[in-house]
Amino acid sequence: QVQLVESGGGLVQDGGSLRLSCAASGRTLSSLAMGWFRQAPGKEREFVTGISRSGNSIRYADSVKGRFTISRDNAKNTVYLQMNSLKPEDTAVYYCAARIDVRLLVFTTVPEYPYWGQGTQVTVSS
Repeated sequence: QVQLVESGGGLVQDGGSLRLSCAASGRTLSSLAMGWFRQAPGKEREFVTGISRSGNSIRYADSVKGRFTISRDNAKNTVYLQMNSLKPEDTAVYYCAARIDVRLLVFTTVPEYPYWGQGTQVTVSS
């Protein structure tokens, strides 16, 4: 079983930055492909970014390319999401997700991730 705990959310102004963290336990992070998703009120949960367990493969949603950066520190069992140039449309609950993987792949859909954190609120004011 994998447990995930997100932190780092909050209120920021348009154009500001935040860094989210996701601490994993129950398995070593190096065995997990990781992803970040977000869900705004009244909308479906959507893919933001994903990273392979090695960190060599990364994918981003078009809406965040060039602004968000995912990284992982396997020694600290933690994944990060650096969010720059934030916009009001980035306002959502952000979720960390994990999947045990042996193939060094990146996963981009909700059903592919069996493990989820509780979410952290990010609010960008205009």
